[in-house]
Amino acid sequence: MTGEALRSEDLRKVYTTRGAPPVEALAGVSMEVRRGERVALLGRNGAGKTTFLRIASTLLRPTSGSIEVFGFDAARTPERVRPYIAIVPQEGKPFFHLTPREQVYTYLRARGLSREVAKSRTEEALEAMGLTEFADRLAITLSGGQRQRTMVATVIATEAPLLFLDEPTIGMDPFARRSVWESFRKLTTRGSTILLTTHYLDEAEALSHRLYIIENGRVLRSGTADDLKRSVGGTLKVAVDGGERLAETFRSFGSVMDDAGRLTVIIQPERLPEIMNVATQAHVTATVGPVTLEEAFLRVVGRSINED
Repeated sequence: MTGEALRSEDLRKVYTTRGAPPVEALAGVSMEVRRGERVALLGRNGAGKTTFLRIASTLLRPTSGSIEVFGFDAARTPERVRPYIAIVPQEGKPFFHLTPREQVYTYLRARGLSREVAKSRTEEALEAMGLTEFADRLAITLSGGQRQRTMVATVIATEAPLLFLDEPTIGMDPFARRSVWESFRKLTTRGSTILLTTHYLDEAEALSHRLYIIENGRVLRSGTADDLKRSVGGTLKVAVDGGERLAETFRSFGSVMDDAGRLTVIIQPERLPEIMNVATQAHVTATVGPVTLEEAFLRVVGRSINED
C-alpha cells in the first residue's frame, strides 16, 4: 500500500433518468483521509455523503474526477482496492437466516481469514458490541439496534486498513453507541483508518480527528471540531425563545442564527451580563451554554442537520 488512506480530487456524480432533469449528487468533492485517522462526513439528508462512500468503496462509479485508496484508483482498479476496505452500508442488514456469530464468522472466512483467526475475531467483536447474549439467535428475531450492532461487529472484526461506516450507530441506544465508539478508537490504535457519516453531532465530535461538512454535494468547511466551533465567533451561546422581534438588537452582541424561530446568539463571555439584562427587560427567556458543533454546523450550512 502506498499514499494516503483516501484522496479525492474534484469528484463528481450526476444521476440521469430518462424524462427527468439530471441530479448532481457530488459537485467536485476534494478531500483526504490520512492513515490512522477517524474522519467524519457531516451533512443533511441528500447532501452527498452516502454517494461519496459508495464511490470510495467501489460500489458506484463517479461521473468525473478521481479517488484513490492507498494509492489505487477506486474507479479504474476496484479489484486492487477491495482487499483493503470494509463497509457498513446505511441500509445494510445481517442475513435473516444467520445468527450474529454465523454472520461475522462467515464474512471473515469469505475474506480469506483462517478458521482460527476468524473464530477468535468473531468472539472478540461480538463481545465488544454486547452481542454475546444474543450471538446464537437468528437475526430475524433481533431488534433493530441489535441487527445494527451485528453489522458493525461484522466489519470491525475484519480489522481492514480502511473502514467505511455509513450512519453506523443509527437505531442504537446511548450505551450501545458509546461501546461502538470505543471499538472504533481501538481499531485506529491498531492501525485502521475510519471514514464515517453520521447525523449525530456529538458522535462526530467525540470520534473524529477531523470532519468535513457537506451540503449540496460540495465541501463547505473542513477541520477539527474545535476549529469549526471557534469559527462561529464566540465561546458562549445564548438561546432566546420568542426573541424574533429583538433580532436586530441581539445582532449588536454577536452572530445571530434563527433555528425554527428560536434565536441563538453567539457571544464572548464579557458580553453575557449585558445581553441577559436585555432579555430580562424584554420579558423573554434566555438560556446560556457553551458553543457546540451544532451551532457551527448551523452557521456554515444555514440550516439544522436534521432539517430536510
